[in-house]
Amino acid sequence: MRWLIAALVFCLLNVPVRAEDCVASVYTMGDSSQPGTKTASGIPLNDNVVTAAHRSLPFGSTVKVTNKKNGNAVTVTITDRGPYVKGRCIDLSKAGARALGFAGLAPVNVVPVVSDQPSVNRYPGATSGQLVKDAAR
Repeated sequence: MRWLIAALVFCLLNVPVRAEDCVASVYTMGDSSQPGTKTASGIPLNDNVVTAAHRSLPFGSTVKVTNKKNGNAVTVTITDRGPYVKGRCIDLSKAGARALGFAGLAPVNVVPVVSDQPSVNRYPGATSGQLVKDAAR
């Protein structure tokens, strides 16, 4: 029985991650002139840090978001919940949208980043996203 459970867990851990094609938006919470506005994870919102809101991904997880119009990509950390508008799957901070080269709305591809490294809190001290061009890296 233990062998069966171990095999099942192994299979579940090796399931490919699901990519999403959708529309991304830029978001802010509250008034940016009011310091201390917090996201659903409890982390203060900062327009200059590359973060995002997603409906179901765990807080602290990272995703690679690619702008389908220009090919720019950025890795962002999920710190909030949303968007709550049909057809949109991710709300990006202003810094994230800036890194992707859009303001407002953009068609994107969102892929969870899977790492063999232990989980690390990428938020503290972060000031920009890791801009990635889809060239061979």
